[in-house]
Amino acid sequence: MWLYLAALLGLYFLRRWYRERQTVEKLTEKYVFITGCDSGFGNLLARQLDTQGMQVLAACLTQKGAEELEKATSGRLKTTILDVTSTESVATAMEWVKGCVGDKGLWGLVNNAGVAFATAPNEWLKKGDFENVIHVNLLGVIDVTLHMLPLVRTARGRVVNVASVMGRLASFGGGYCPSKYGVEAFSDSLRRELFPFGVQVSIIEPGNFSTPIAQKIRESFKAAWSRAPSDAGAAYGQLYFEEFCRLLQELGNRGCPNLHLVTDKIEHALTSCHPRTRYSAGWDAKLFYLPVSYLPTSLADYVLTRSLPRPAQAV
Repeated sequence: MWLYLAALLGLYFLRRWYRERQTVEKLTEKYVFITGCDSGFGNLLARQLDTQGMQVLAACLTQKGAEELEKATSGRLKTTILDVTSTESVATAMEWVKGCVGDKGLWGLVNNAGVAFATAPNEWLKKGDFENVIHVNLLGVIDVTLHMLPLVRTARGRVVNVASVMGRLASFGGGYCPSKYGVEAFSDSLRRELFPFGVQVSIIEPGNFSTPIAQKIRESFKAAWSRAPSDAGAAYGQLYFEEFCRLLQELGNRGCPNLHLVTDKIEHALTSCHPRTRYSAGWDAKLFYLPVSYLPTSLADYVLTRSLPRPAQAV
């Protein structure tokens, strides 16, 4: 019996391996629009797809970011300025993309733009701190997607949303985790709606990587502490703040520097004939965060909190 089961599992993984290595034809004629290309995953992905010969349309937040990306890539790659929190900016970008792709439509939409600050215990923050993150990470994804969907549907293409393992397992306060949970939910509903049109939707769930966002998490934690209400500061205490800063520093030092582990997943979602629904990136995502997310809630809470510093007024 066990031999038959092992054989079936072997055949299943062999079939999946074979299917996932079949690539889409005429990739050099496909247009891909990527948000958040100033740095990090978006910047690397734009350069990576450009070397593959694809028609890359890269959206940057700043003119400096756009100019630096253009210098590092071929003449095929085109850039535009995009603030995903501005519907006017998104609409302008959509018209620009429409002019670039013409009747071919947009093969790939990669919603990568994101921020992570402010990140801190929820009691230290204000409503606006949550809004700032959610406007970019969730509402920005939704707005860009809604504007670009007609172009993606024309090409029967792909939507790839960069979420996070924190969209499965909320490990810290602030708007980042709620926004990534929202990206997961939006992506799931979108996938089911667009399936009849031949459009496929994939979610990328990176773990801890060494990116500019990771650095800003530590900065935002310190800034939130300085603005925290006096009673909240007293409840947590100076020692809690200092120990948590050290913990964030250690996490930052352990962040994976190989961003290709993420961009290769995005490239596969765009170029494979049979892309996955979800891609986890990084060994911490595969071996810790995602397995813990399936544990009973009480066990997951224990695993996540056992190594955290204790607040001064903890019972």
